[in-house]
Amino acid sequence: MLRLDIRPDRITYSFTLKSIAGMGLRRLARDLHGHIMKSGLEFDYFVREQLLKMYVKLDKQELGCKVFDETPERVKTVLMWNVLIDGYCKDGNLDKAKELFYEMPEKSSGSWNSLISGFFRSGDVNGAKELFDRMPDKQKDVVSWSAMVSGLSDNGDHDKALSVFNKMLEVSVKPNKHTVVSALKACAKIGALEAGVQIHDYILNNGLGLNVIVGNALVDMYAKCGNVESATYVFENMKDKDILTWSIMIWGWAHHGNFKKAIECFKQMMYSGIKPDGGVFLALLTACSHSGHVNGGLNFFESMRLDYSIDPTMKHYTSIVDMLGRAGRLTEALEFIEEKMTIAPDFVTWGALFRACWAHKNVKMAELAAEMLSRLEPGHSGSYVFLSNVYAAVGKWEDVERVRKLMQVRGVGKNPGWSYVEIDGQVHFFFASDQTHEYAKEIYLKLEELKTRARKYGYIPETELVLHNIEEEEKEDALGSHSEKLALAFALIKTSPGTIIRIIKNLRVCEDCHHLMKYASKISQREIVLRDEKRFHHFKDGACSCGDYW
Repeated sequence: MLRLDIRPDRITYSFTLKSIAGMGLRRLARDLHGHIMKSGLEFDYFVREQLLKMYVKLDKQELGCKVFDETPERVKTVLMWNVLIDGYCKDGNLDKAKELFYEMPEKSSGSWNSLISGFFRSGDVNGAKELFDRMPDKQKDVVSWSAMVSGLSDNGDHDKALSVFNKMLEVSVKPNKHTVVSALKACAKIGALEAGVQIHDYILNNGLGLNVIVGNALVDMYAKCGNVESATYVFENMKDKDILTWSIMIWGWAHHGNFKKAIECFKQMMYSGIKPDGGVFLALLTACSHSGHVNGGLNFFESMRLDYSIDPTMKHYTSIVDMLGRAGRLTEALEFIEEKMTIAPDFVTWGALFRACWAHKNVKMAELAAEMLSRLEPGHSGSYVFLSNVYAAVGKWEDVERVRKLMQVRGVGKNPGWSYVEIDGQVHFFFASDQTHEYAKEIYLKLEELKTRARKYGYIPETELVLHNIEEEEKEDALGSHSEKLALAFALIKTSPGTIIRIIKNLRVCEDCHHLMKYASKISQREIVLRDEKRFHHFKDGACSCGDYW
């Protein structure tokens, strides 16, 4: 165009600036800026906006700020202010973003939305909430509400995210696909199945459509909320599926301990012509680990490396260690760490071996793993807790006391256990030994009643891992207040007979809680679905879907 001596206009420059920003051509950006200055269009507001956008997108915030500062006040638009505020938010300079925001002569919805997102991005949830509350109602658009839902969920306040989503519907702001995906992610995190079903109904009844992104979020929500059948239904009715869709479904079957379904889904993916990636193979390894198919898992690992040229990540290596350890092949697991890993094992890898040593009462190897864990993260409670449990399991009580005292000396605290349970669309939260719930008295009475009835069926509390220097009755009390038991008792009180009980647990379920859940399913004639940090347990008629292999 320049060779033909055709002079670019404001539209030409605008599209060229967008292209340079999109392609990341930083050097060419300065050259084009020079052309614009010579053209006489430097202070055209339309060109100025695109010039500022380009520098911000190219992470040249200082140049963007210079463009803004040199722009005459009469030319400055609200969009320019918004672009610079958003740039500072993304750059992590929230103070500068706030300074600009409060200097603005006029604020649009985009101004508020950019700063709200900036607060969330920096982890300042209260700041985001306060700003949203101060925002004029007439300026709160779908982007504002979506920023609140996604920001709250991304910062771990999933229950509040769902409350904001419901409030959005109450004030008649129609969610878009981004909003519902964020809300579905919040449901998945806390196991809020009822809320997820309501969102699914909203999607179907309001013409939002089931594209790949929304479909993936629905499949993931149902799988993580314990309803893998509904996840399968949505999956099978999706017209378009990408690699993530298949990966989510395979993960779903893996976490629910259904090895055959996971492999079947993998084969269907291969028949559809989609090539597996590292995420798919990690899901397959998890399925093999949870079901004890060790040789199959090793074959998948080798196929990933040799047939698909996918380099194993730390998660792949850790999955192999976990799989070998669960199966009691501890020597092979240790040899795999020391001889076959091409990257240095991390805390999680050694932790997988440590858990296996505890399960199979291998004290010598547990001590080795504990030593490696304490070197990697001296302040982490996991290695101390598991080592004391290993000693307790083989009756080495002096060593148990030594480890517990070492924790006190080094100021290492144990992560608290907590559980969620959803009742009538409301999520109830329980800590271990929780006395704060409004139904605490009824919960503990119900739990005692359940344990009394369970003993008649043969339930014996697993007290061997509780410190030996307290009476047996006190040991039972220590076990009896685990958060998942409290959630179970509350659900038995507040739900009608036959209702499936779904509980989310942040830690691995202990043996005693696992045993009691089996008896509870038989006594109450209920299905109990428990999601712990590793997998799902489906308790029904006195048995668990894991087959006591977890």
